[in-house]
Amino acid sequence: MKASCSMFSQILKLIPRTDFERMVKQTGAQYRSKGLSSWSQFVGMLFCQLGRAHSLREIEGGLKSCEGKLVHLGIEAPARSSLSYANGHRPWELFEKVFYGLFETVAAKAVGKKKFRFKNKLVSIDSTVIDLCLSMYDWAKFRRTKGGGQTASGARPRRLSALLRDHHRRQGR
Repeated sequence: MKASCSMFSQILKLIPRTDFERMVKQTGAQYRSKGLSSWSQFVGMLFCQLGRAHSLREIEGGLKSCEGKLVHLGIEAPARSSLSYANGHRPWELFEKVFYGLFETVAAKAVGKKKFRFKNKLVSIDSTVIDLCLSMYDWAKFRRTKGGGQTASGARPRRLSALLRDHHRRQGR
């Protein structure tokens, strides 16, 4: 019998679970956390990126459709509310550490005369809620007594090498 391994699991194998848990402890991402683990959040967000999901509903539905396979990853399909809360309250430094760790792993495996570079432009995405005065903006009903709007922004770092250089300086390398 031939065993197959999905692209999703191949990417997850590049991030050892023990290293991930060490980064979680360093950043305090699990501090006073119930329910959704940082690993489950990471798997959900990676699924979102690879599956080009545009909403938490798509992430939840996609992960629930392959729930039997999630057991091998050590997670259950997270609820939308849990993912939303985790994305809003967990420290972003955890995912920065995961990115740089993965980058160093891939860069070490890349053999050739040229330096490793991303083929496409790197885009950083952020979403935030803006509080508005409900008496002035009645269309922005956010809660019973509070108004709000949400904005999403994307930024393209000019050069990834400058980001990595700054990261290495902060790490004292």
